[in-house]
Amino acid sequence: MLYRTLGKSGLNVSVIAFGAWQIGDPEFWGDDPQADPDGVVGAAIDAGINLFDTAELYGNGRSEEVLGKALQGRREQVFIASKAATQHCNADDLREACENSLRRLGTDRIDLYQVHWPLPHRFNEAIIPILERLRIEGKIREIGVSNFGPQDIEAWMGSGTAVSDQIGYNLLFRAPEYEMIPACRRHHLGVLAYMPLMQGLLSGRYPDLDSIPMKRRRSRHFSGVREGTRHDEEGYERVLKATLEALLDFSEAIHIPLATVSLAWLISQPGVTSAILGARNVDQLRSNVEAVNLNIGPAAIALLNEYSYELKAVMGYNCDMWETEANKRIH
Repeated sequence: MLYRTLGKSGLNVSVIAFGAWQIGDPEFWGDDPQADPDGVVGAAIDAGINLFDTAELYGNGRSEEVLGKALQGRREQVFIASKAATQHCNADDLREACENSLRRLGTDRIDLYQVHWPLPHRFNEAIIPILERLRIEGKIREIGVSNFGPQDIEAWMGSGTAVSDQIGYNLLFRAPEYEMIPACRRHHLGVLAYMPLMQGLLSGRYPDLDSIPMKRRRSRHFSGVREGTRHDEEGYERVLKATLEALLDFSEAIHIPLATVSLAWLISQPGVTSAILGARNVDQLRSNVEAVNLNIGPAAIALLNEYSYELKAVMGYNCDMWETEANKRIH
């Protein structure tokens, strides 16, 4: 495993992090008869993964509970990251939300406590002192943000501190490269990339777009007439299909799974500290961790950039993967 320092923190974290949403929210992700939360968390630690990410919103707290149980006896080997829900990011509720997360996780500290989504910037002043107080008390170790765009980052860092920004970023969604990641780098924020495989689209398991489960095709890539989408635009399905075909052809030509190639590309990108990977069984985890051992090289990176460039260009600067420019939550 490779490790990188997260922003200006003292946390030396693995380049592959474990995302615990899937193991704690079967209602969203669907039941998996092979799911083995304790086994997959143990295997992740054995593989050298030391950053585990969850949120109070995932499964209404169930993800935190499942992760906390799975980490019993190995808590001191890892860093736990969790997130405060937007509805709790206010002067009245934030402390209680943090303490509830601590209770569900069965721990006395959260190593990285993140604001899950940006607030109207005028509300930052109300919660930054609470976060700083929680840090002084030892209940949290570092402060992070999540889904913060360049304007959100500037507003937050004007009166507060953070060591990281957790963002949606992968070969099929490169909007953060325009302004978001440069803003992170200016402020020395580590980038934690979630959805590194675009919720399975980069796994190579779906033969066509219609075979992708409904809850995994809610993003702006897909037509707004599809069930579950939050936008009303045409989407970019033609370009998405062509991009996936080109990426699959490339992975088959070099005899390396597309998921491995996609992860290796992501962790090689400037500014990226770690890719947050979800897995519900040990085999899935071990297969994806192989990306750490793939020295992808500049020529391959250039080709992958080329194959995914048209999709990057048509989707534009909007870093909200689900909402239109007019309704975006990330600024």
